[in-house]
Order: sequence, then C-alpha cells, then structure tokens
Amino acid sequence: MPQQPLPSDAERTSGEAAPPEVSRRQAFLFWLKLGCVSFGGPAGQIALMHQELVERRRWISEKRFLHALNYCMLLPGPEAQQLATYIGWLMHRSWGGIVAGALFVLPSFFLLVALSWVYVTFGDVVWVAGLFYGIKPAVAAIVLQAAHRMGARTLKNRWLWGIAAVSFVVMSGLQLPFPLIVGAAALAGLVGGRIAPAAFALGGGHRAGQASYGPALIDDRTPTPEHARFRWPRLARVMAFGALLWAAPMGLLAVYCGWDHTLTQMAWFFTKAALLTFGGAYAVLPYVFQGAVRHYGWLSPAQMMDGLALGESTPGPLIMVVAFVGFVGGYVTAVFGPDQMFLAGVAAAALVTWFTFLPSFLFILAGGPVVESTHNQLQFTAPLTAITAAVVGVILNLALFFGQHVLWPLGPDGPMDLMAIAIALSAAVALFVWKRSVIQVIAGAALTGLVVRLLA
Repeated sequence: MPQQPLPSDAERTSGEAAPPEVSRRQAFLFWLKLGCVSFGGPAGQIALMHQELVERRRWISEKRFLHALNYCMLLPGPEAQQLATYIGWLMHRSWGGIVAGALFVLPSFFLLVALSWVYVTFGDVVWVAGLFYGIKPAVAAIVLQAAHRMGARTLKNRWLWGIAAVSFVVMSGLQLPFPLIVGAAALAGLVGGRIAPAAFALGGGHRAGQASYGPALIDDRTPTPEHARFRWPRLARVMAFGALLWAAPMGLLAVYCGWDHTLTQMAWFFTKAALLTFGGAYAVLPYVFQGAVRHYGWLSPAQMMDGLALGESTPGPLIMVVAFVGFVGGYVTAVFGPDQMFLAGVAAAALVTWFTFLPSFLFILAGGPVVESTHNQLQFTAPLTAITAAVVGVILNLALFFGQHVLWPLGPDGPMDLMAIAIALSAAVALFVWKRSVIQVIAGAALTGLVVRLLA
C-alpha cells in the first residue's frame, strides 16, 4: 500500500479527507469491471479510467494520473492497458500491476476466442456474412479517422509532416518492412533532435494536471512507494524473471515443434510486433498485416479486416485483434491435426496473446522507475516523436489498403461495390461530422449490411 500522503493543497483548503486504503479485493473487482466495459479504444478507455480513478473514487490524483499516462505514451504497446498496469503496480506492488493489466485483457480474450470460433464456423451463414459485409467498409473509415486523429495530435511542424509523408510513400510504393521504417524514423528523430530540438520536443498531447477533485489516496505529495523506487538489484530480478517467462515457452516450442512450425513462428513474430507498437494498436496493424497475411499466409486480407472489425466492437485494447489472428491462423492451418482444429485455434490465440502482452508488463514493472527519471530529456523523446510521425503515414497507407478491398472486393479489374462505398462514406460522415462513437458506427454498419444481404 502507498505511504500515508502528506496533506494536499485541496485537502488543506477544503478539509476533506482522502479516501480509505483500497483492499486487494476492491481493486480486483474494479479492474475486472473495467476489462468488461472498456469499449471505445484507447481514448475512451483512458477517459473511463480518469472518470473512475481520479474523479469518482479518488484513488490517484490528476497530476499523478497524467504523469503515469505520459510515461505509458512513451512506450511501445497499448497505453491504456499499460496505464492500468502502472496504477495497479503503484497501489499494490507487482502483483497489483499484473492483476490490473491481466484483467484489462482477459475478458476481451475470451470474447474474441468465442467470436472467432463463430466466425470460422458460421461465417458463410447469410446473417453472419451480412454483418461483416456492413462492418468492413466502416473499418476503412475508422482506420482513416485514426490516422487523422493521430496526425492532428502529432504533426505540429514541417519536419514531422515530412517524416509522415516519406513513411507513407515508402510503405505504399516500395512496400518496405515496418521495422525498417520505425528504425529510420528513430534515426531521423535522433538527428532532428540535435538540429531542430524545438520541433522534436515531446508534446505529450495531454493538458497539464490542473484540475482537483479533492484529496486522493495517491496524491500529488504522496511519497513514491518503496517498491516503486529504482534499485539495480530489483531491476535485475524483474528482467531475469521476464526473460525466463519469454525464453521458456519459446524454447519449448523450438525444441518440440521446430523453429519453422506455425506456433513457433507466431511466438517469434508477435514478440517482434510487441516491441514495435509505438503509437498504439493502429501502428502495429500494418506490421501484423505484412507478416500474418503477406508473408506467412495465416489468414487472408478479408479475414484481417473482419478481425479488426471484431476488435473494434469488443472491450479491451484494440491490439487484442492478435487473438483473432492467432485463432484463425491456428484453426485454418490445423496445427494439431484436422480433428483438433478448435483446440489449435485456442492454443494459437493464447500463445500470441502471451507473447504480445508480456513486454508491456515488463516495461511497467521493470522500467517504471527508470523511464520516469528520463521523461523530459530530449535525447530519449525525440526519436519517439519521429516514430509517432512516421506511424501516421503507415496508418494512412493501411486505411487506403482497406479502402481498396472495399471498393474492389474482386480485385482492381473487378467491378466496384457501390453499396460498400455508400456504407464507408456514411461511416466517415458519422465519425468526422457527427462525431459518433466507434461502437455506434460499427452497430449501424452491421445492421445495414445485414439488411442488404437479407434483401439481396
């Protein structure tokens, strides 16, 4: 538990007492509830956590919440899930962080596994096909909105606009691999931070924590808990344990299945994907598409779009679409034989989820005390700023790719699907003009697709 906080400015002014200490049972129930209702993508999930933890329950103050969020924004991986892990760790040590982060993911995992099974089993049924027929055009508009939203927050000057434009051109024209683009952007940021430091300073994208909702359990002046202070022996223990949790299953897969086996390649591929997700889930989707669809052939482009549609319409981080990729890949390739296809899908989904999220836990449990101390140092933040700018161009390329499959479902030589175009344009208007939520757009598009197919 955190140490007894010193009186905050709000407490001295209002005389209101800080809330009582939170038991592990209370925290467990809250994180479980959050994992079941965390719709709306990272922005909606972070807003929900702020409302519950800062405004309503006052478990953590506004400034401490934003400080944790800014740290998570620097890391690869889903920032909302990492923020939950961070706050859980701050309140109840390592196990608190593990519980908070795991419960943010597990409800979505079980739901996606069930929906993936329905998809591969009943995907040809008229009503199921109709739902996906409507959702896929909406997905193209949703990804385009993600590029616009990230660009508005990130591209503040001509340097960053240039990086985004170059990344779009090389991704769409030269089809360079995503890791190469990330590396080149990081190098550009490192050099740019020296040439034009003001252009590559981390904006953060979050307002300063000025609001006060009363004294919090972890308040502005609460001393850093003992377990959150940096110590080399603790860092070494956490890193060693994390390396074991990665190496043991990877080694068993390589020994018993072989390096070229589908499950082993999934584990290795999604380990790399987990380390390249700067900018959130939309940033890693192009890399997942390149590998899972083009290189390995675990699923088709249309299936990838269907998986993204499921990820958009379920709670939890959007990067949970990897569970769909794993399930479909394991099921279709029948890694355990034709009689155990469901088991193969579940095993592959669990495997890719483990290797995707393990680094996120390690970044918080091991790196929290380290990265916080370097948060405002330009030599660390400039490469990350450049990477985020490059990701804007990559996501725009992904949106155009999805749009092409919507416009010409049979290929560029085939006819255009006018109804799909109408659904995509309607979804774009709902998102950009009417400011509707992703869930509302997905629901409306699914209903439209169902009606179109039933009437066809």
